Formats: sequence, C-alpha cells, structure tokens
Amino acid sequence: MSNQSNKNKGVELLCIGTELLLGEIVNSNAQWLAEELAILGIPHYIQTVVGDNPIRLKEAILDSAKRSEVLITTGGLGPTPDDITTATIAEAFETPLKENSKIWAEIKEKTSTNSEISASSNKKQSLFPLGAQIIPNPSGTAPGFIWSPKKDFTIICFPGVPSELKKMWVQSVASWLREYEGAKGTILSSVFKFSGISESTLAEQLSDLLESKNPTVAPYASSGEVKIRLTAQSSNSEAALKLLKPLEKEILNRTGLKCYGSNNENLASVVLELLRKRGETLAIAESCSGGGLGAALTAVPKASEVFLGGVIAYSNKIKQALLHVEDASLQRYGAVSNQVAKEMAKGVKSKLGSNWSIAISGLAGPGGETNSKPVGQVHIAIAGPKTTEVYQKNFGTHRGRLEIQKLSVICGLDSLRLLLLNQS
Repeated sequence: MSNQSNKNKGVELLCIGTELLLGEIVNSNAQWLAEELAILGIPHYIQTVVGDNPIRLKEAILDSAKRSEVLITTGGLGPTPDDITTATIAEAFETPLKENSKIWAEIKEKTSTNSEISASSNKKQSLFPLGAQIIPNPSGTAPGFIWSPKKDFTIICFPGVPSELKKMWVQSVASWLREYEGAKGTILSSVFKFSGISESTLAEQLSDLLESKNPTVAPYASSGEVKIRLTAQSSNSEAALKLLKPLEKEILNRTGLKCYGSNNENLASVVLELLRKRGETLAIAESCSGGGLGAALTAVPKASEVFLGGVIAYSNKIKQALLHVEDASLQRYGAVSNQVAKEMAKGVKSKLGSNWSIAISGLAGPGGETNSKPVGQVHIAIAGPKTTEVYQKNFGTHRGRLEIQKLSVICGLDSLRLLLLNQS
C-alpha cells in the first residue's frame, strides 16, 4: 500500500460539522481516534475541524493529500442537505459517484420504508466514489468507505455518530490499519489522577521523572484535579507495558493518597467502589451544588447498589423541614456555615438510613457575599457511622459560579474518599 519514500507521513484527522465549530457538540471522535491510532503505533500529527461548507472542505481534503498518507474523516455522511462529505471528496479528485444497490437495499430495510421520501433523503447514503471499499455500518444507515484517489493517499470516511464510528472501527478498519506500513509498533498510555494538589506542586515532586524519554511523563490540569499521562512506545503491547510499570509504581510511591485513581476512573466511581467493598451506603444533601453531586454519582453504572439518594435543600425552609436543621443554627451561623452543613449531613443520613452522607452548603455567587462570607466559601460535612467531619473551603472570589459548584462536588467526594481510606 505504501511507498517507502513517504510511508512516514502518517495519518491525520478531519472532523466535519458546523456544530463542532460552534461548540454545540464536543469533538469526542477526535480524542477516541487519536488514542486508537496511538495503540496501533501509527504516527498522527494533524487534526482539523471544518464546517459544512463544500469549498472549505474541499480545500482541507486537498491540503491533506499533499502532506499525509491517510486521511480519516468523521461526519457528513448522513441524508440531510448539509451532509456533503462524500460528494465533496469525489469532486476534489474529479471522480464520479456510483450507487451501491446492495447498500441502498439495506438502507431501505433499516428505515422500514420504500417511499419516495426515503429515496430522496436517504439514497445519497448509497452513493460512493468509483472504486471505494465500503465500511459496513451495523447500527446506522450511513456506511463509511475506504478509498485511494491517488498514489500514496487513502481516505477513510466514518459517520459522525460516536457509537457507530466505534463499531465500524473495531469491526472493519482497525485490521486494515494494522497492515498499514506507517505503524511503528505499539504506543501505550496510562493516566493517573490527583486531587488536593496543584499541578506545580505535583510537577515538583516528579521533576526528575518528567525528563524521561520513553515512557514520557506529562502533567496537565483541569478544574479541581491534575492528571499525569505516561506514554510508552515499543515493538508490542507487552514490551510497552513493561516500560510503564516501574514508572507507575514510582509515581504512586511518591504521591500516596493524592492519587485517587487511573485511566477511566473518576472520584465518584472510586468512592462508590470503596463503599461497595465495605458493604456501606451513601446519601447526600446539597445546597449550593444544586444536584451536581447527585449527577456525578448517578453517572456511574450500578451506583444504585451504594447510593440511596439525596435532597437538594436550597431554601432554609427545606433544610429545616426535610433535614431537621435547627432554626437557631440558621439564625446564629447562617446557611453557609460548618454548623449547618453538619446538621444537613446528619439529617439526610438519618432520613435515608445510610451509613455515610455528604452535605454541601456554600456561596457560589455572583453576589450575596459578606465580609465574613465571600463568594467561593463552601462548607462540606461528612457524616459516618462513628463521626462527623466538617471542612471549610475557600475557592476564591475570582471563580465563576459553575466552577465553584464543580469544585464543591470534587472536594466533597475526595473528603469522603480519604475518610474511607483512613478508616479501612
């Protein structure tokens, strides 16, 4: 397939869709495909996003043909007028489209209609550049295709729906790419996740490890947590794993409980697993976080085995009526206080009959602050079988409302994680 003189050009990604440019949809396809290419050991240097504009799309395709050996596209294969990928690719290389009668029959069967409406809207999905190899789509109506319009350049086209793309990749395309001569062995990555430590402090603790060349070690931060990505390259997966393991062990030795998990784990899944192993349950009471903590917990599969439920007690009346917060506490300390958070945690634990509870009360802003209670002040209480712990956090007046809510959830979960580990 590949010529020795340019087999190192590698693969690039072209994601198509105006909704991506406008930020209406997160470009998760690019992230997933990049990781898959790394696993295959295939060089990948460029990612591009272009809207549903045939002129700009054609330009992006022709630019790719000059610098890369394989172009993977996502999006624009559907039945609507803005799905222009196939026609634009064919036009870019002055190649006619040809109907695939087998694919058209499958599309009609999938859409359960042979009407003229179906013909006008869906038939374009059965048209492919002359000579293209079809990539079957087991779960959608838009097939993909692999096509080499010129020497040393191949285009692989996928629909934009992530679930469809992933199935098509696994069933049809990964094996094709394994034969691709640009592959340079295997690249394996692992990610460690940290809470309660800044990126600069973590980088300081691991400064010598950050100089490693293979595996490479790279820190990066997001709101409320820091991640360390380790990437090893070798001839095969087993050899790459052997490179990763000693470095992983060293990082864990240096960071201790600051590292809460790895790879696909998050704080909610880690806390729920700790509780599951103990045979214990959790309830929550939220004020300023407004349901964010409950959303994080219920996003984890099988959370119901551990998580009983919660109360969003936004008003003081609800805090009193449902969580039995004392009126005297509200009057003396205010809703944003250690005392009220403590009573909220005890109240929801008692009401729902859980072993543990988390309560959050704070001032997310903007506005509403006082001299003693600035925006960003949050009180978190953890009630357990034997004790109740309360923490005051000051996230700073410079943060926005959503970020303060997110940080409140992270700190609530991490506080419970550390209590569970220290009491195990």
